[in-house]
Amino acid sequence: MHLRILSISIVLFSFFSNLAFADTALVGGRLIDGFGHQPIANSVILIKDGLIEKVGSVDTLQVPQGYKVVSTEGMDVLPGLWESHAHLMINGHADYEHWDKTYPERFADEIMPSSAVQLLLAGVTSARDLGAPLEASISVKSRIESGEIPGPRLFVSGPFIQAEPYPGTEIFRWGVKNKREAENKVNELADAGVDIIKLIDHDKMTLETAQAVVDQAHKRGLIVVAHSHRPDEIRRGIAIGVDNFEHTGLTTAPEYPEDIMTLLKERTAKGRVAGGPLFWTPTVEGLWNYESTVANPEKLDTTCWHRGLKQDIIDDIAASIQNVGQLDYMQLTPLRKPTLKRKIQQLKEAGLVLLIGTDSGIPAKFHCQSTWNEMAIWVEQMNMTPMDTIRAATYWPSVLMKVNDKVGTVSEGKYADIIAVKGDVLRYINLLQNVDLVMKNGVVYKQNGQVIESAL
Repeated sequence: MHLRILSISIVLFSFFSNLAFADTALVGGRLIDGFGHQPIANSVILIKDGLIEKVGSVDTLQVPQGYKVVSTEGMDVLPGLWESHAHLMINGHADYEHWDKTYPERFADEIMPSSAVQLLLAGVTSARDLGAPLEASISVKSRIESGEIPGPRLFVSGPFIQAEPYPGTEIFRWGVKNKREAENKVNELADAGVDIIKLIDHDKMTLETAQAVVDQAHKRGLIVVAHSHRPDEIRRGIAIGVDNFEHTGLTTAPEYPEDIMTLLKERTAKGRVAGGPLFWTPTVEGLWNYESTVANPEKLDTTCWHRGLKQDIIDDIAASIQNVGQLDYMQLTPLRKPTLKRKIQQLKEAGLVLLIGTDSGIPAKFHCQSTWNEMAIWVEQMNMTPMDTIRAATYWPSVLMKVNDKVGTVSEGKYADIIAVKGDVLRYINLLQNVDLVMKNGVVYKQNGQVIESAL
């Protein structure tokens, strides 16, 4: 018995020592700190108790004795990335109806944790999970916060709120028919511990019902994100005061209607009077890259999306995307793709703050690949600067989620959520596909491009 207790104690000590906060110094890399100004060459970042203690350069900041020095020479150092539109309950499977019937009992213990760790190892240290059963969402969020399982800092919506859930989706879509139901459902989500209220089909609700969702969410300190697929969804969303629109939407329409652009410009002109910027998460990379995936599906064979999943699910996902060019989900995509540049330009011209988010988890889109792909498309195709793109994946999401005092930049007093990559990401943004260093809360999960398995 004593030997068994000793053995358990040694295992526990080994586990917690791997996650214990070590005084660490990241030394030598070029720091792109998230504020958008001139990067800091030959940077030094001191980390103590999981927090950033001091930031400087090798000329201005000496590493104290006892700190573990981690070289970032030849690297760009950045705040950990945000994925602002992820779906942890799905992992690239092409048949939603099959997935939703087959795997709900495995969401909390296998599927969502696997998605979370895949995001983390891709350099995503904060993520918004927009749509999943409530109990599973809170369970995964809580276990990550306690250190029981690895993953990004999760900000969850739990179930969508909409006029009427689609058949077979009731566990993660909640219908509301009137003001009282709207307020009750928002309160139930808030009491459970969600961070976000997600609206969809709000143009099919009465104005009073939709307004009640937003007003009650704001009373409870929650932000509201809303789909923007249809013109009336956008018009209604602006009228009721949502904080963040999702997707480019409008299917094959070549641009946003003139009246919507007028409404958006009127809203962005109000600024702080209206509660701050108006945010939009375009989620374009899945649309833009689909044709290239069909032409060269080799990237679907990567094993990075296998991590955390059992073989039967891996086989099921792989079989569902075997003929990726025939996915019903994507048949309109070739007609939607030519509209994306114009829509992004309209949103920029209207003064919206754009966020990096991908709809990660949709058919053939894996959590280990999506975020960097979105950033690359922004820079290479959407005329966004690398610095603005990085801030859309670091600083601005933290502002929207009201945690910019804790994350979003590499600055004193914030959590040590930091990534590093070899090379110049301001010239070659797609270097982020191979993040060399991932640190969250001062714990290193990846170094020299290798996963630190003992930290997981």
